[in-house]
Order: sequence, then structure tokens, then C-alpha cells
Amino acid sequence: MSNQTTTPQAAKVSPPNKHQLALMIWLAVFPTLTVINLVFGDWLGTLPSVLRTFVLATVAVPIVIYGLMPHLHRLRGRLLTRTAQR
Repeated sequence: MSNQTTTPQAAKVSPPNKHQLALMIWLAVFPTLTVINLVFGDWLGTLPSVLRTFVLATVAVPIVIYGLMPHLHRLRGRLLTRTAQR
């Protein structure tokens, strides 16, 4: 007896190539840094540049990695699946 289900399995999407990943990272990093600078720009401007960069990286990296990149990976998967079905 087979252990298969009647629902079709989701198509596997290959990982992004380095160019796609670079674009996805840019799409996540640029708006994140822009928003952080708009919200905290006055305060960040008072900090020395190395400390300002440290604060930006400390805030932006988790937002990008845990917040935005999973959504971009899912979106890419949906787009590729939709394109492959046409």
C-alpha cells in the first residue's frame, strides 16, 4: 500500500542564483536602511560614523534576514511556479 496523498505536492524551486540573490538582498536592504534613516536620522547623525554604521547594521540585518528575505524567497517561488505553469 502506498503512502501517497491525493493532494499534489508543491513544486520544488531551486535556490536563487547569485544574481537573483543579490537583487533580493538589495530589494530588502535599500528600503530597510532608508526607513531606518528617515525614522532615526536625527539621532544617528549625532553618532560617530563607525558607531552609526554599527547601529544600522545591528538593526537592519535581523529585519532583512528574519523579516524580509523569507517573504522574498516565497514570492520568488510563487513567481517561478506561476511562470512554469504557463
